[in-house]
Amino acid sequence: MLKPLLMAALLGVPACSDTAPLPQPARAAAQPFSNEVAAAIRASVADAHVSGAPAASERAALAALYEPQAYSPLWTEPPGRPNEDARDALALVERAADDGLARDDYRYGELASLASLLQREATPPVRDVARFDAALSVSVLRLFSDLHLGRVDPRSIGFRLHVPAEAHDFPALLLSSLAAHGIRETASALQSPLAQYRSLGNALLRYRSLAQNPPSAIASLSSGGVVRPGQSFASVQSLFRLLVSMGDLPADAPVPAASALYEGAVVEGVRRFQRRHGLDEDGILGRKTHAALAVPLAWRVRQIELALERLRWLPDIGERRLVAINIPMFQLWGWDSIPPDGAPSFMMSVIVGRALGTQTPVFVEDMRELIFRPYWNVPVSILREDMLPAIRRDPDYLRRENMEIVRGEGDDASPVEATPENLARLARGLLRLRQRPGPQNALGLVKFVFPNAENVYMHATPAQALFARSRRDFSHGCVRVEDPVRLAEWVLAEQPEWTRDRILSAMAGPQTLHVAVKRPIQVILFYTTAAVMPDGAVRFAEDIYGHDARLDAQMISSHQGLSPR
Repeated sequence: MLKPLLMAALLGVPACSDTAPLPQPARAAAQPFSNEVAAAIRASVADAHVSGAPAASERAALAALYEPQAYSPLWTEPPGRPNEDARDALALVERAADDGLARDDYRYGELASLASLLQREATPPVRDVARFDAALSVSVLRLFSDLHLGRVDPRSIGFRLHVPAEAHDFPALLLSSLAAHGIRETASALQSPLAQYRSLGNALLRYRSLAQNPPSAIASLSSGGVVRPGQSFASVQSLFRLLVSMGDLPADAPVPAASALYEGAVVEGVRRFQRRHGLDEDGILGRKTHAALAVPLAWRVRQIELALERLRWLPDIGERRLVAINIPMFQLWGWDSIPPDGAPSFMMSVIVGRALGTQTPVFVEDMRELIFRPYWNVPVSILREDMLPAIRRDPDYLRRENMEIVRGEGDDASPVEATPENLARLARGLLRLRQRPGPQNALGLVKFVFPNAENVYMHATPAQALFARSRRDFSHGCVRVEDPVRLAEWVLAEQPEWTRDRILSAMAGPQTLHVAVKRPIQVILFYTTAAVMPDGAVRFAEDIYGHDARLDAQMISSHQGLSPR
């Protein structure tokens, strides 16, 4: 949560009064520069090349920043040297990489050179003072926006994520920060409050160090055939060093002898590596494990940077209960609230949409209802591609699959006969196909509803064997949960009349039952291929939908200015 003063500035309203103006930098009034300097700053603000503000939104933000100050400098003091706030801002820009951002996006090299020049000159040239002041303002405004909203607009790559209804008045926020000499504190408050963000930031530093000094093991590892525990493996020492460097083996683990057998601690280290990379934990050096070991550490760094960017997209979580589903990791977490340590209340495996054709979308919605013993209303795409051909081939298909053709909407829709005429109406969308409730229903015995444009929901499934797979993209887009009873208990925890026994009775009961959630629960379907697990391990996943590649391309493109969100 943002501090009250910062939130007030973001919203464009005062923190403590309905009429009091936002605090302004006192030194601008106390030590005004000459009209010549102010005129030069005004000219720099208008010149996109000088200020480094190519986007109209950034030039407008600069004008909003300087006009209340009559274009007096914000970052320099007579005779034109950088002030303490400027030094803090430059240090902040220099450390932008700690948040997975690139300091070149904020012209750090140019700003640092200008600052050094201004510091050396007895009487710095007016044009250099103005250029430095305007350019540093652009960089800090841009960094504030990127820290709070992200470098890339998620909507540009098809993610339906909506930020809170904030005005995002970053110029007002910067003026408030300057008045309090709190640039660093403001930047910290603008970062995501999620513990995962902080954990990934720490992981980024660690993996960046590994990538800069990669263990020689990576180059010498053989990517040959399958190696099973107990077999000889010429690269066992190289593998050992790699596992130690990544934390999959302790530093004091006994070093295996050269050309030793692949056994003991090294096998256990490989199992931990496999677990962290979403692979079968069999200890076998097979094709997928070799491929994961061969991924350059520089790309692991990039995966963490992309994950940090996606966390910046998320809306304010607040203190209410939350369900988060990481699509490529096939994992669900639930929080009773967002405590400082960030530990989830529970977690379970999930099955998501197929990578080819029926991907699970990314969005944020509110869970409002549970349905026990739900009908499965067959989506039009599945109906036309799979069901109708099967019904026409096999007259007994509907009975065997416990399905019916119905007229009308809702659970009380009227069934009709599967005549050729009705099948034709079904094909045209005039009738619906649904599967009756029961243990073999595709949705299982409970459905978790969070209304959304994609008609995606969570549900149980009779196909429990699929949860044993390491890669679980098998659905038509909806999310199947491993332990629906546990999830239902948690969802209804604020409704004490819904005990576990009552939930089980409703799932085994004779009819469909809709239960409203007393206090809607936020549901986030998101996508990161790097995450820090509750035990502190850094987990990496395969980019099953190719979202990382698209975001990487967007992140390295030119900066488009302050986000309009």
